Amino acid sequence: MAKDNRFVKVYSDGAFGSNEIWVDKLTGVNYLFHAAGYGGGLTPLLNRDGTPVITSVPRDEE
Repeated sequence: MAKDNRFVKVYSDGAFGSNEIWVDKLTGVNYLFHAAGYGGGLTPLLNRDGTPVITSVPRDEE
């Protein structure tokens, strides 16, 4: 199976749980991933007006 490099982790934090921010390199959409114990969840990060947070990904990250 080929390695998929579509997402890049740009932030990681957490002592008892894990909080990570991932950026989709094709769309620039930011996602928050939270894991604790055996559970986890993923959601897009949103601006105040409800639009997704978009980040440009530098070419050297690709």
